[in-house]
Amino acid sequence: MQAIQYVKSVPRYLAVRLLGKHIGGLYTSGLSCIRLTEIDQPRVIGPEWVKIRTRLSGICGSDLATITAKGSPYFSPFTSCPFVLGHEVVGEIAEVGAHVEGYAVGDRIVVEPVLSCAIRGIQPYCHQCKHGQFANCENITKGDISSGIQTGYCRDTGGGWSEYFVAHQNQLHHAPDELSDEIAVLAEPFACALHSALKADLEEKADVLIIGAGTMGLLTVAVIRALGKTNRILIVTKYPHQQKLARELGADEIIPHDKHLYANFCRLTGAESHQPELGKPVLLGGADATFDCVASDTTIDDALRFTRAQGRVILVGMPAIPKNIDWTSIWYKELKVSGAYTYGVENYDGGQIRTFKLGIQLLRQMGERLLPLIGERFPLRDYSGAIDSALHTGRSGTVKTLFDLRK
Repeated sequence: MQAIQYVKSVPRYLAVRLLGKHIGGLYTSGLSCIRLTEIDQPRVIGPEWVKIRTRLSGICGSDLATITAKGSPYFSPFTSCPFVLGHEVVGEIAEVGAHVEGYAVGDRIVVEPVLSCAIRGIQPYCHQCKHGQFANCENITKGDISSGIQTGYCRDTGGGWSEYFVAHQNQLHHAPDELSDEIAVLAEPFACALHSALKADLEEKADVLIIGAGTMGLLTVAVIRALGKTNRILIVTKYPHQQKLARELGADEIIPHDKHLYANFCRLTGAESHQPELGKPVLLGGADATFDCVASDTTIDDALRFTRAQGRVILVGMPAIPKNIDWTSIWYKELKVSGAYTYGVENYDGGQIRTFKLGIQLLRQMGERLLPLIGERFPLRDYSGAIDSALHTGRSGTVKTLFDLRK
């Protein structure tokens, strides 16, 4: 079968990291770490596992960071190569293990990609899994399968950028009939945005700032509204199509990412801007809660400046190794800065519920409102075009690029 595979190679990694932005097409060339190749179909690993035929699979920012070698090497000990990329997936079950319950061949499902103790056959569970935070599993290099934080980064499971891959029954969720494939494939990033919004524990009248209007930024707007929150939402955007989508999903104020960014933010929030001898303005006042859905050097620094004293900053984007950030704001304003990584079990409405399950419930309520986020759909053979579209969303005018294996 065809698959897009990541192969570990230090020379290729360094070439892509150093030269990728200067040489067009290098990220998907013969010198890159990814390749379209023919591999054997994966075998069902055990009696609680299933084989899945991919229908749609999304391209995530973490996938792009891996391909372009712009991410941190932090996760390198927790992957096993070669691996097939793709963790945002809607598919249908092609084969079931003998002990699988509640799922049958032909069922349409979405996959919760985290590879925790339950999936690895490890008992007793680690501290994190025992407390429902299985995204932070402490056994991701152990158990019945190779190292890997998620499906799409593990040699044994495969991933959605292929015709078939395997998953444990604990990772499966039925895709409701009323959700099209194009909406169901958003379940994974939607769950990430939901986890971050619940983590922020927004007070009723808090002003919310979202930096970045890609998939995660726009889904954060959607999640806040889907939860019934009436907070004023301000969002920093780069492109016209992002501004339109942000308004449609419920953002109240659009702030273009241009030279007037600070002035416009202050005008909309009443924050006071003060200019130090060196560097960017220092603000008094600002947003009560800021979601940084980019997590670049610039946006992390901006998020800390834009958040009022005693406020909260949530890092939703993957920060890699940021530089040139002035951390004084955290200390002086006593900010609460936290990360929001994937999903787990949430405290919600007086009880506990898996983020994915709640996310699917909210997606059902939203219907097709998220459909405009879906951009071009590519066959695996045109992976170069797909990666290019995902990397240059301003040019392509898209938000979420997909691989389509339904044909």
